[in-house]
Amino acid sequence: MTTAALFILLFACMFIGVPVSIALGLSSVATILLFSDDSLASVALKFFENVSEHYTLLAIPFFILSSAFLSGGGVARRLIRFAIDAVGHIRGGLAMASVLACMLFAAVSGSSPATVAAIGSIVIVGMVKAGYPKEFGAGVICNAGTLGILIPPSIVMLVYSAATEVSAARMFMAGFIPGIGMGLLLMVAIYVVACIKGLPAQPRASFRELVLSGFSASGGLFLIVIVLGAIYGGIASPTEAAAVSAVYAFMVACLGYRDIGPMKDIPWRKDGEGIGGIVARNTGQVLWALPKCVFDKEVRHTIMDAAKVSIMLLFIIANAMLFAHVLTTERIPHAIAETIVNWGLPAWGFLIVVNLLLLAAGNFMEPSAIILIMAPILFPIATQLGIDPIHLGIIMVVNMEIGMITPPVGLNLFVTAGITGENLQWAIKAALPWLSLLLVFLIFITYIPQISLFLPEYIDYLKGYK
Repeated sequence: MTTAALFILLFACMFIGVPVSIALGLSSVATILLFSDDSLASVALKFFENVSEHYTLLAIPFFILSSAFLSGGGVARRLIRFAIDAVGHIRGGLAMASVLACMLFAAVSGSSPATVAAIGSIVIVGMVKAGYPKEFGAGVICNAGTLGILIPPSIVMLVYSAATEVSAARMFMAGFIPGIGMGLLLMVAIYVVACIKGLPAQPRASFRELVLSGFSASGGLFLIVIVLGAIYGGIASPTEAAAVSAVYAFMVACLGYRDIGPMKDIPWRKDGEGIGGIVARNTGQVLWALPKCVFDKEVRHTIMDAAKVSIMLLFIIANAMLFAHVLTTERIPHAIAETIVNWGLPAWGFLIVVNLLLLAAGNFMEPSAIILIMAPILFPIATQLGIDPIHLGIIMVVNMEIGMITPPVGLNLFVTAGITGENLQWAIKAALPWLSLLLVFLIFITYIPQISLFLPEYIDYLKGYK
């Protein structure tokens, strides 16, 4: 009765257009009031505890802020130039370079829509000018952008870690090989299509041009070394590494590349007077970089945008965790687990059910909410069937990738439509031909666990060996 009431209220609210975050909280509160022994006061306490007691979730605002600075700080443009110099000379190389740029940007942003917006807004226009069909370019970017939640650091992986209390560092390690594999699969498909359609190749870059573009992009690429090196080296937790990444992204965007903030187009001092000082071209007045950047209007606007996204996402997470709390206190996951186990499904059959559930949910809900609702239900069943929690997490993340490009709530579709100036139907038509690759990839990830588990298990072995 409680289970039926909870889910009926949830889907009824969503059906009449209530935002998912509010629908989750409203259905949870109504269920507590009608069917539970908990008091209404405990709801407010639990709502606060959901966010405050999960230390890992604190990394999310920092990664979002880091992504905001890098998206507006010219990092995407430099990564694209480096990717074109690296693989642009191959037939279909511009599209392949776009996928490589998405992979690199995913490793510094952790967000799928941010990857599509930052890379797509530049390369789709470039592909059209180079002779690629517009639908082809948009479809490639829309799909490659999903790597933003698979290649670490990933916000969705942090949410899964908070929901199941598995190691965020091990989840990040598990995403490396699948992320690279998915990117390579897209590149191979692009090459095949390019050969069939006769798509152009770019002039081969010289070794000197490749080195220079790599050096230019190193400001953004070094963030990968800082974040992942600190986490895997045991120097910092994911939350601490995220905080460092936000500060580093600010320094790179405002003081290094100086694409945002008051230092735009102002050269560093040539006369050596004053450490860190720079001279304005017209007045020669000495400006001090850090104070000016902190109080700059453009920087404040970037921080405000990141704060809005963070608050929105954390509000969804808090409500979803309240929903998960109701599930747990009413022992709904245990009842579902017992039912499924009694069906006698083998592990491979259970994983088919998992994929079908997640693919259906991905059509209607935001990834973080799906993870927080489904993980408490699926986690105990997977454990009983001997499925590794890290493997289950990667399966869920890949399903969320597919949800990013399936209507009606595919976030990447809306971003793609926005940056191309086309309607949503056009974006769906452009993205769907590439969806089959993701579905094939999902099958491999589901039934070959070592794709996900090899790297974390190998690193655990090295640590044990030491």
